[in-house]
Amino acid sequence: MKAEMDKIVSLSDGESTVELQKYLSSLTNDQLVTALTNSALRGKKAGAMLKGILKGSPPGSSEGANRRLLVYEHLIPLCESGDLQAEVAADIIGLLMLETHTLSGSSLAKLATLFVDAIKVGKMGSGKSLELFPTILTALAACAALSYGKGELSGEEYKKQLINSLCSSRWDPQCVIHLTTMFRDVPLSAEELQFLVDKVLRMFFKMDLQEVPPLVYQLLLLSAKGCKKPILDGIVGYFRDQDDRQEEEQKDGVNLHLEVQTIPQDQLRHVEGTVILHIVFAIRLDNELGRELLKSFKTSYGDLCPFSVALLLSVARIQRYEEQVFDLLKGAVIKSYKDEQLQQGSKFLQNLLPAHCSVAKMILDTVKNSVFGWDHVTQGLVQLGFFLMDTFGPKPGPFGKSTEGPVTAARTPSQQACKLGGQMLLQGFKMHEPIRGEILEQVLNRLVTKTASPVSHYLDLFSDIVISAPMILLESSSKVTETFDHLTYLPLGTVQGFLKAVQPLLKVSMSLKDSLILVLRKAMFSSQLDGRKSAVTGFLLLLKNFKVLGSLASSQSSQAVSSSQVQVDVHSRYNSAANEAFCLEILSSLRRCLGQQADVRLMLYEGFYDVLRRNSQLASSIMQTLLSQVRRYYEPEQDLLPPVKLEPCITAHGDQVYLQEPLAHLVSCTVHCLTWLQNTHQAANLNADDSDDEENDEGYKSELQTILESMTRRMIKCELEDFELDKSAEFSLGSSVGVKNNIYAVLMMGLYEVLMEYNFISANYNKTRFEELLELFHRHHKLSEILKEKSGKGRGPSHKTPRSLLSLGFVSTLITVLFRDNSQSREEALSVLRSSGEFLRYALSVAVQKIQQLEDTGHTDGPDGQHSDRTFRFLCDMTSVLMWRYTNIPRAVEEVGKKEKRCSLSQLCLDGLLRIFTTCQQRYPEKMAQLLSAMDVEDEAEQDDVAEMNYFYIRQFQRALFTQLSGGEEDFNSREAQVLVGILTVLTRQLKPSSKQFVQMITWTVKICKETSFEDSAFCKGLLSLLFSLQVLYKTPASLLLELCQDIHSQLGDIDQDVEVEKQCHFAIVNMKTATTAALLVLTQVDRVLDEVDWLIARKKSQTASEKSGSADASQTAGQQDPVEKAVTLQLGTLLTALNELVQAALLPGNCTITLLRELSRTYTTLTTLVKYYIQVCASQHGSLPNRFEKLVKLSGSHLTPQCYSFITYAQSGESNPGDDKKKKKRTEVNAAASAKLLRETTAIPNLIFSIEQYEKYLITLSKKSKVNLMQYMKLSTSRDFRINAATLDAALQEQEETRETQESQDAEETQEPKRKKRKQ
Repeated sequence: MKAEMDKIVSLSDGESTVELQKYLSSLTNDQLVTALTNSALRGKKAGAMLKGILKGSPPGSSEGANRRLLVYEHLIPLCESGDLQAEVAADIIGLLMLETHTLSGSSLAKLATLFVDAIKVGKMGSGKSLELFPTILTALAACAALSYGKGELSGEEYKKQLINSLCSSRWDPQCVIHLTTMFRDVPLSAEELQFLVDKVLRMFFKMDLQEVPPLVYQLLLLSAKGCKKPILDGIVGYFRDQDDRQEEEQKDGVNLHLEVQTIPQDQLRHVEGTVILHIVFAIRLDNELGRELLKSFKTSYGDLCPFSVALLLSVARIQRYEEQVFDLLKGAVIKSYKDEQLQQGSKFLQNLLPAHCSVAKMILDTVKNSVFGWDHVTQGLVQLGFFLMDTFGPKPGPFGKSTEGPVTAARTPSQQACKLGGQMLLQGFKMHEPIRGEILEQVLNRLVTKTASPVSHYLDLFSDIVISAPMILLESSSKVTETFDHLTYLPLGTVQGFLKAVQPLLKVSMSLKDSLILVLRKAMFSSQLDGRKSAVTGFLLLLKNFKVLGSLASSQSSQAVSSSQVQVDVHSRYNSAANEAFCLEILSSLRRCLGQQADVRLMLYEGFYDVLRRNSQLASSIMQTLLSQVRRYYEPEQDLLPPVKLEPCITAHGDQVYLQEPLAHLVSCTVHCLTWLQNTHQAANLNADDSDDEENDEGYKSELQTILESMTRRMIKCELEDFELDKSAEFSLGSSVGVKNNIYAVLMMGLYEVLMEYNFISANYNKTRFEELLELFHRHHKLSEILKEKSGKGRGPSHKTPRSLLSLGFVSTLITVLFRDNSQSREEALSVLRSSGEFLRYALSVAVQKIQQLEDTGHTDGPDGQHSDRTFRFLCDMTSVLMWRYTNIPRAVEEVGKKEKRCSLSQLCLDGLLRIFTTCQQRYPEKMAQLLSAMDVEDEAEQDDVAEMNYFYIRQFQRALFTQLSGGEEDFNSREAQVLVGILTVLTRQLKPSSKQFVQMITWTVKICKETSFEDSAFCKGLLSLLFSLQVLYKTPASLLLELCQDIHSQLGDIDQDVEVEKQCHFAIVNMKTATTAALLVLTQVDRVLDEVDWLIARKKSQTASEKSGSADASQTAGQQDPVEKAVTLQLGTLLTALNELVQAALLPGNCTITLLRELSRTYTTLTTLVKYYIQVCASQHGSLPNRFEKLVKLSGSHLTPQCYSFITYAQSGESNPGDDKKKKKRTEVNAAASAKLLRETTAIPNLIFSIEQYEKYLITLSKKSKVNLMQYMKLSTSRDFRINAATLDAALQEQEETRETQESQDAEETQEPKRKKRKQ
């Protein structure tokens, strides 16, 4: 063999090819093959020998051509076998490639078939020889004709057949990557490329996970030829399926307590990370690929998944896509939340469509997955988080004020999107160390720079970060220290939130605490009032949180931070002396505030009580401070009246008078602190060891008690004249005297209230003391009446009742004992208070005022007002009392003559209950069941099930409302009925729409609406609103709207006075007086239904656009119609019938008419959108129009449009319904001017006409596209803003003709011509 090899090599090196040819001819095929194999396996001179054989086999001769084919047929499998060294195989393939073009057509065809067969049976595992295949295919395509079966094919066609055969066959997963690489070099038509891409994408699922990234890489290189969108969609689709499978397996694993993982999670995530890097790299090089990626997600966010979110965030690192990606994701998030809200609020949509896919969940999953080394995604996550928080955070209210009080639950889509941003950043902070610094810096920067807009969402995020990772945060404490320097310049709310959030860190880090104290000391002397307030806030927080050893257990701080808690305790145990010195030093700083403005003092007084509760060792110091301050304004001479000096409490600046000392708050703070200390000392039963302290304590206690008792005694004796206030005094806020008197009056009322609370607590149910308390109340009441009377006359802002200084806890106790305390021992004392109806009403009105404040701001004034658990406990107590008072008393004391007072008390109880339920739903949504269970239920069995318990109370209020309605109209208390409906509305929100209680509630509401005929529009509005809010969660309200529209039409009569309207009465609540209110509510619901219909059409449009063709053809068959299209058509059909009724009703001119015109205009716009959708369907699918749609068009053309034009005429003439002649005259005079003005100002009529004409324009287009004449149902109108009134015109023409006939001098022909023209007109 070696000899033959050497011979061939030496001959090929020589000049003469003839000898080489002769020698090769002398060898048999087997010898030649053996020689080739041996030289290739040894690797020596293989290339030279192959060159020799090819040189000695001229392609022109048949022998040479056959030998060449033999060489190719033998070497290709040999290279693929893997027995050769890599370099040898590469050399051989290279030489064969160079000579491919010399092969004949039939040889090329044989070789190509050889390749295809080898691939089919899976022999192309190493893919070495596949490099040759593109060259063969290219050469093959260049051939003129090839025999194929019995006939002939061109080379190009033959190549197509081969590729088709290849892509249709089964591929071995091992050779998919090699084949994809190979096809990059094959010239392919668009169809062939599509066919190939589909094949490769299907192979993804059969391949080993580790093989996917290189295959993706090859596919992306292949995308340079085209098919960019299918390739990207396929890759994303594959990973979406993998993620879904992973999730399913995890769920199954949890259910079965097994580990079932076909693919390990970390492996999948790492592969996803690699693939994302490949795609981003490809997009950097190919701009078109990036555009395709964004385009595919722009149409519908339904295609998003955690993988694609991660991919988009990585693409956002490329600068030119950054803005587009964030806008796209922002749009997807907000749209997803809006769609979710729309679907949750409508049973009609829930039944029609599958459950909603949440983009928020995908984004949070991406954050969770990014822990597997996706560093290229984390930066995008941080940017997106802040982008969402910045865009959807709370906006400043009017005049830059932020809306006060955080609401716990995020309700609107914007609030949810902002909350999502916060969750992303918090999770990112916990998981990824590299981005922590950046997140913290950005949050703190926003706190400092965004002074004009609310930053509560950033404060919440910062607080969550501190609580979740306090120790990690200490590493970046320098950033927090920098923020301290800006505290003086920040709004007070921001400072309070920030210092509260930082609190756990201060306990762990001495340096942070020291730097804060330095800043606060400087702030104490700030020229800005807000700066000084910030200092007080900061110092009070420090006092609350740094315990002095020996403080009582009840004042334990309630910080929920475990890791820092341990250190805090250690720190305070060994450093209690330092803590005490530190706290006393702060207190001495705070004493300076007592000489500052009223606002600063007020903060101090409101903060001292909490400090005392948390840090009881500071009691002596705090009480001494308060005592010395009280002494300044207290008149020690026992015989002098009044007992307080009011002059020092005010100050004048120019001609302005200001409050300098909030005296009532000072006394209030003193009373609360004193009471708390007495209670804790009694409870603790202190030993005689602490006698020094005891004496010290007793000193200020007894002095304060003496002062308060003397104050009470003398305040009772005081007349208004003693304070220079009486009925003749001036209270207008326009003059300085009036302002001074107002300040005095408010101070006195506050003082009376504080003394009432003190005397109630210290009286211990003593009758005499309660009589004194009542005296105090009478003084307070007299003053408040004068203030009300005076402020009622002037138009000043003093009309507002000053906030009561009674604490929430006291109010709760007071109403409980007044209404529910049955103990014999207290009977006598309480009867004193109960005998005064004014006092009872006052107690209830203060309770309502406190609850209102809690609803508005989330906290109340006074002790425990900031403590949400305690305030909730008081709410529960008050609910129980108010409920008992409302349900048990009214009927029992019906006979007693004090009817009005009884009503007002019940009314106050109801107001209180409505406010409590609303507050609870907003501020404590998860505690609603707890609130209801706090009320006393006689039937204990009902308490087990939350829904049953809720329904028990609903039934109580239903009964109360029913009692109201069953009386005559003269006994009907409209205000009470409205509040009852309000309570029912709040409580029914707690019911699940699928529950039987919900259905019972709807049935009851419908029954009430059908049977109640009271002419009270406010009550009608409340009741119908309740009905609609329930109906949408139960089924579509369209049929209900139709019945209501028929009732309104029947009540108001027709716009054509000659037409007799058929009397219909589905709902008695709709009558002459309430019809307009009902019509406005119905139109609001029409708007809502149109929203849903628009949303559905838009959804169908985007689906049709993405499907384009093929797949949806089947759904448009003659018999079947898509369920969404069917539902849309039916909804619009019912709506058109309802509007047809309403548009014929003689509505009063004004708001109602204009709203109807707007809704009609919107209805036609929606119809136009539907017509456009069908134009799109006809263009892409050539389907026939559904019969239902044709009927809808007929209904709109033959029924609604003509009525619309009549209504426009009616609206412009400003007529109203004929009734009583006098009434009609009056009404016409008032309304005609108003309605004419309104119609001039609005564009409602031209807009409606334009909408109708647009609708008709697109109907013409659809008629052409679908070959169905839809315009046969349309009547062209003459209605315009300008209009020729035919009757007036005829009369004028007739008159003209008569005058002309008298002019006999004129020629007959001359008169004939114009006449003919007129007839045309």
